[in-house]
Amino acid sequence: MDLSLTEEQQMLKSSARDFLNKECPWKVVKEIDESETGFSAELYRKIAELGWLGMIFPEAYGGMSSSLTDVGVLYEEMGQALLPGPHFTSSILCGSIILETGTSEQKQQLLPAIGQGEKILTLALTEPDYGWGPECIHLSATPKGGKFVLNGTKLFTHDAQIANQIICVARTRESKNPAAGISLFLVDKESPGLSCRSLTGFLGEKLNELTFNSVEVPAANMLGKKDNGWSALTKPLNRAIVVLCCYMVGGCQHLLDMTVEYAQRRVQFGQPIAAFQWVQSYIIGQANHLEKARWITYEALWKLDANKPQQEQDEAASLAKAVTSEAFHECGHLGHEVHAGIGVDKKYPLYLYSKKAKTLYSYLGDPYYHRKRVAQILEL
Repeated sequence: MDLSLTEEQQMLKSSARDFLNKECPWKVVKEIDESETGFSAELYRKIAELGWLGMIFPEAYGGMSSSLTDVGVLYEEMGQALLPGPHFTSSILCGSIILETGTSEQKQQLLPAIGQGEKILTLALTEPDYGWGPECIHLSATPKGGKFVLNGTKLFTHDAQIANQIICVARTRESKNPAAGISLFLVDKESPGLSCRSLTGFLGEKLNELTFNSVEVPAANMLGKKDNGWSALTKPLNRAIVVLCCYMVGGCQHLLDMTVEYAQRRVQFGQPIAAFQWVQSYIIGQANHLEKARWITYEALWKLDANKPQQEQDEAASLAKAVTSEAFHECGHLGHEVHAGIGVDKKYPLYLYSKKAKTLYSYLGDPYYHRKRVAQILEL
């Protein structure tokens, strides 16, 4: 197993960093974060023109057929810059679901548009009975002629305020096995009976509540087989989880670099605070969290690219998410210990990373959920 980057990946990393330094400085991130939609159409258009939104798609659908590791290299740079926007939700998460479950017609209709930035999708999964397992899916989809009628609520849906379509995880049949009887539906955002409300709080990106009040969806808008939606989500979620971990690794790296730079120039008692043992211990803690997050994430990328047995892929993705979620959160916490008062000043970028770390901590499953998943895989 060789986790070093190829020459092409190094070039991708370098070119992405140059672009993000120019187009996405932290003050731009701050402006987008404080805007009503949390979205910059201009910036999104630019990353679409670079081909970033279609990297994981086959060339037949206008993509690059890139490996997951290639995408991970890019997302680590995105995480350092804290690049905002629905690029992950639409391209990586929903794009992976469509690749796994969509018909040829659905793929041809959706993937090129997603890759070109013309269409934005999001995944509506979690509900008021909060959790990332199938037992928490209660939104109902009842057949009615050639349609399904959806009723229920989805919470903490990322990017729904700007999405054109929503992949909704719904229950089409009650069963003693929670994973059975779940189906996936592609729902137009403007469907009658569907309402979207933005949630407030210390959030790293816009989260929403979606209410489905007798929303009618054509049967042709089902993704994959009826009642088999949960098992169909396994591979796409694994892929998305590991790419999300790469983004968080990039965030950890930036937090470490930012904290080291501050400690070296902040003078107290006649010397830089980097000379103090307690400050050094905080920074070393950041470095430890970064390294374990980076290498467990790159090992997971390798296992998914190498198409290792499904159980190994499931375990690798969950271990990476548990470790990396905590690493990003702790790197932020330790950064605040070193920065002290300036760390909460909105004229300084640290708070943006803290917000993002708290939001991504739970996105696609918090560490508790993923440790529980690993225990189940190991039959503990």
